[in-house]
Amino acid sequence: MARYGPEHKAATRRRIIETSGRRFKSDGFDGAGIAALVGDAGLTNGAFYGHFDSKDHLIATIVSEQLEAQADLVADLPVGPGSMAAYVEAYLSPAHRDDPAEGCPSAALLDEIVRQPEATRHAYTQGAARLVDAIAHHLDDDDEARQRAIGLYTLLVSSLQLARAVTDPDLSDEVLAAGRANAARIVGHPLTPASDTVPL
Repeated sequence: MARYGPEHKAATRRRIIETSGRRFKSDGFDGAGIAALVGDAGLTNGAFYGHFDSKDHLIATIVSEQLEAQADLVADLPVGPGSMAAYVEAYLSPAHRDDPAEGCPSAALLDEIVRQPEATRHAYTQGAARLVDAIAHHLDDDDEARQRAIGLYTLLVSSLQLARAVTDPDLSDEVLAAGRANAARIVGHPLTPASDTVPL
């Protein structure tokens, strides 16, 4: 019986996390069971349980890793409000609105995270706090930077959720435009054309 090395095991775990993350953001946490999730990764149920105790364990892991990666990417942008202006343009873009599977986990799953077990909510709390800190780092160094960062984070997520929820495409575009305008006021910097290199 063939035995796989640690690199293969790590790659398999990563594949489950990445494909399941896309599936959850597209279809919701209840949109697929374990069989479908491992099928997306080209694996079997037995492979799943070699890495995760349960679907809830997988969900908490994905929430933690996706928020951590998002915070790291924002923190690594060139420091300053210009970076946040570019981030806002990319975040509140039609491309991001139309592709939830590849975008921000908060905009795709926040309403579901509220109803998840404590472990998932704790993972989200830690990730959201890190992301707020990363955003605040790019804003002017004043006593209100963290408050503004929380306001910006909230505005981005809620604007994208509303833009995705409405069926009128013109209204959806208006929501994105209004979100960008309001976000620019919080950032205190004119928005710049969205860049494919700006992380979400």
